[in-house]
Amino acid sequence: MTERQKDRPWLMRTYAGHSTAEASNELYRRNLAKGQTGLSVAFDLPTQTGYDSDHVLARGEVGRVGVPVAHLGDMRRLFQDIPLEQMNTSMTINATAMWLLALYQVVAEEQGADLTKLQGTTQNDIVKEYLSRGTHVFPPGPSLRLTTDMIAYTVSHLPKWNPINICSYHLQEAGATPVQEIAYAMSTAIAVLDAVRDSGQVPQERMGDVVGRISFFVNAGVRFVEEMCKMRAFGRIWDRVTRERYGIENPKHRRFRYGVQVNSLGLTEAQPENNVQRIVLEMLAVTLSKDARARAVQLPAWNEALGLPRPWDQQWSLRIQQVLAHESDLLEYEDIFEGSKVIEAKVEELVEAAFAEIGRIQEMGGAMAAVESGYLKSQLVASHAERRARIESGEEKIIGVNAFEGTEPNPLTADLDTAIQTVDPAVEARVVAALQNWRDTRYQPPFNHPRPCKALEKLKEAARGTGNLMEATLECARAGATTGEWAGALREVFGEFRAPTGVSSAPVAVTAEEGSALSEVRRKVELTAKEMGVGKLRFLVGKPGLDGHSNGAEQIAVRARDAGFEVVYQGIRLTPEQIVDAALAEDVHAVGLSILSGSHAQLVPDVLERLRVAGATDIPVIAGGIIPNGDAEELRAAGVAAVFTPKDFDITGIIGRIVDEIRNANKLDPLEVPA
Repeated sequence: MTERQKDRPWLMRTYAGHSTAEASNELYRRNLAKGQTGLSVAFDLPTQTGYDSDHVLARGEVGRVGVPVAHLGDMRRLFQDIPLEQMNTSMTINATAMWLLALYQVVAEEQGADLTKLQGTTQNDIVKEYLSRGTHVFPPGPSLRLTTDMIAYTVSHLPKWNPINICSYHLQEAGATPVQEIAYAMSTAIAVLDAVRDSGQVPQERMGDVVGRISFFVNAGVRFVEEMCKMRAFGRIWDRVTRERYGIENPKHRRFRYGVQVNSLGLTEAQPENNVQRIVLEMLAVTLSKDARARAVQLPAWNEALGLPRPWDQQWSLRIQQVLAHESDLLEYEDIFEGSKVIEAKVEELVEAAFAEIGRIQEMGGAMAAVESGYLKSQLVASHAERRARIESGEEKIIGVNAFEGTEPNPLTADLDTAIQTVDPAVEARVVAALQNWRDTRYQPPFNHPRPCKALEKLKEAARGTGNLMEATLECARAGATTGEWAGALREVFGEFRAPTGVSSAPVAVTAEEGSALSEVRRKVELTAKEMGVGKLRFLVGKPGLDGHSNGAEQIAVRARDAGFEVVYQGIRLTPEQIVDAALAEDVHAVGLSILSGSHAQLVPDVLERLRVAGATDIPVIAGGIIPNGDAEELRAAGVAAVFTPKDFDITGIIGRIVDEIRNANKLDPLEVPA
């Protein structure tokens, strides 16, 4: 018997980019030399939300969660000495995807690349931004138009490019169950494909090419049998939808093509070494099954719940993939689950439930209508609240967090300051200075760009009409326009969108029956309000800066509401000034600031200072997020009343602490806690 030829391994990527284009370029070239087979570019939050790095909202966010790309010069530098024609580049970018693809194309042209050979993916799924990541800019209608125009353009000009990557990844991070993850992602795909079909830009006979270039980006959690069944269900549903709804006959076009970042939500700050086995199990969910195997995999690092991973941590994650692909016999067999009754029953159950939910969303008018009505967001907030409640009650066990908490001293985190990568605070000033220099010199040698104002006017004109926006965007890129200028021109025409928060409509997740932890906190809230002579305690939950990951803030807001607080939560993307103005206008008794992107060091002290200037020092400020120990100490020294990080999973306990801080700030005696 001849040995069966081994399958080719999936694409191995590391999600990377930070500080500056120069530093990220060096990192990419190092990773490619280590055997990585594709690039996955992380952009910083200003780039993702269409702001230049000197915008007021960009403060503290520049180069922090990714690389800042403000113009063609940055994109050139990012890919210097990397031949784009030979690369497979994934770019995690959504609201500004058209702009970043235009910059990428122009750099490729300058390298002399054959555009028909360019391979890669722009994420470009705006629906999940409204629901979980929060880097949306424009309202749903114009956002869908930008996506449609990009898809139509790439089908004709960049035929190997994946112009959209429908992301269910972030839905799971926001609390989605497997059924919700499938149904919401499929509903987004249907909205996009309907829009492309109805735009008239792609003839019916080319719709197979459109469907064949749509890829998905999914999440794999630690319940890896269920997750593997979810991937099989995804493939079946996609096959049926594309055949029945769009008449796609070619089975190659109907293949479910997906990449994976395994779950970061389940990574813990407590006993972070346990994250390694979690990551391995999650990777198995998307690699074990040949008929539903990922095309590309990127793994988080063991220390992601602590801060920014270092190059060594990313290398460890790459090595995990390489051991599975090259040392194990996984790739030598056909599908090992074919014919399993257990797997088949679970897949069918997921398919049926997902189709039922897709049907409900279609009855509402589709994914965009379900975003605008707030239905999708409130469903996710509710699912997430239920999950948190299961963890707090101990029903859902997390090793090292609510089970088996005793631990030996951890040598990996003995020196926490060296266990994560830190971004030099001076980077922001350098990036801002370089941006100013670009604006001042872009018309001069060696760049000689035409003045961008004409190109930006043409873009606005195109946006007011119905034509494809890609050519006008390419002209802006060639003219040396900046990210903020491109997005600013479109903001003028399309306006901006504040997404529903889902907080007010979320059902109660934790009951407050007599003797429960929540009933005790409710009693504290009522007594404190009475002693202070106010009807209700008021608590402002704020998200300063550009970090749009609002899941934690929403869960705090919902639980505070259920504990009897009047909660002021205005959603994401606020300046410290707006937060303080709201705190004063609403006469709140405490302010909670949630930041996961690392900009806490600048934004939290700014809020404290503004409250001091306003004479409101009796309002305690609480901070929460991914905050390293050293930073937490500095925040407390600056006047923050309490700091909470991912290890503080008891939300009811956090609300109780907030009441204590309000009492402390108002010089009330501590409440007796029943034994």
